[in-house]
Parts: sequence; C-alpha cells; structure tokens
Amino acid sequence: MISWQIAEEMRKKGITKLEMANLMHTSRTQVDRILKAKGNVTIETLQRAAALVGRTLHIELV
Repeated sequence: MISWQIAEEMRKKGITKLEMANLMHTSRTQVDRILKAKGNVTIETLQRAAALVGRTLHIELV
C-alpha cells in the first residue's frame, strides 16, 4: 500500500525513478525496491521517499 501511494504521488508530480533516486541520494535499484515492496526497506527510507513527494508516513498498531 505504501509503495503504491509513493508511486502514485511520483506519477502525479511527474517524478521519474531516476529523479527520485537522485533526490534521495540513492540508486535507482533502491527506488525500485521501495516501489515494488521487495527487499529490506527501512522506515527511514520510506519516510524520506514520502517527504519528497509531499506526504508523511504514519505507522499505527491497531
């Protein structure tokens, strides 16, 4: 769900995967991991990605 939301915000803002990687000071492979929810992605990385597309990450236990 988070991955989809980040991808959707990137699409709305016209941010490519390569541009996102440059903004995050990371590799395009890491951006692919974030967007496909594969591999180990830290909460900090998700927070940075969310912030770059103008969103915030909220985690809640219910």
